[in-house]
Amino acid sequence: MSLVTDEKLKDSVWPSEISNEAAKKAIAQKLVSNLKDGDLVGVGSGSTAFVTLLELVDAANNQGISFSIVGTSVEIERAAMSLGVTVVGLGQSQVAWSFDGADEVDPAGRLIKGRGGAMFREKLLMASSSKAFILADKSKNVGKLGEKFAVPVEVLPVAIDLARASLESLGATEAPMRAAGGKDGPVVTEYGGVILDVKFSGDVPSEKDIESIPGVTSTGLFDRWSYELIDD
Repeated sequence: MSLVTDEKLKDSVWPSEISNEAAKKAIAQKLVSNLKDGDLVGVGSGSTAFVTLLELVDAANNQGISFSIVGTSVEIERAAMSLGVTVVGLGQSQVAWSFDGADEVDPAGRLIKGRGGAMFREKLLMASSSKAFILADKSKNVGKLGEKFAVPVEVLPVAIDLARASLESLGATEAPMRAAGGKDGPVVTEYGGVILDVKFSGDVPSEKDIESIPGVTSTGLFDRWSYELIDD
C-alpha cells in the first residue's frame, strides 16, 4: 500500500487541506535517497514536512528498513505515530539529518518560517542536526522578506508591550497577537509564549536584533543558519 496515495489514511492523520501537494511531493521525493536504516530524522512542522514524512515511510517500507523521528510539533509527532514511526525526544540521540518547509525564501537564502507557531523547536532541531534541508517550492520565493507574510515573533506574555515598543524602533508597523482558531484569545505556544505577527515598513531586521529584545524567545526569521535548499 502506498501511504501517499491512500487518501483515507492521509486525511485521518493531517488536520487540514494540503496546498500545492504535487509540487511538495516532487520535492519530497528528492530527499528520500538520504534515508538510511536506523536514521533518527528531524521532521519540521507544516504540510510540506507531512508530505515528506509520507514519502519517507513509503521508501522505508519498500526497502525493508526503519527509522525514527524527532518532531517539532504535536501534529507531526501524532502523524508519525499514526504511520507506525517511532517518535523520540530531542536530546535523546544524535539527529542524523532534518528537514522542514518555509513560508518565504529570499535570493540570499534567508527564510521566514513559523506559521505553525513552532519556531523555537524548529531552531533547536536545526541546531541539533548534522545536516539540515529546507524544502520549498517556487511559490515560496520572494524578492524581499516580508513580501507575503509577517515575521512571527514569540514573546513571553509579560513582555508584550516592551517587545512591541522595541519592534517599532526597528521599523515595525503592525504587531498583532495571533488569534487562536479553536478558542477565544491568542495562540499560546508550547512554551507559554504568544505570537506577534510583525510587519515592517522597510527591510526586515536581522534575526539577532529581534531575538535580542528582552522577552522574545524566538522568531520565524532564519538568516544565520546552514542548510541545503531543495526546490522544484
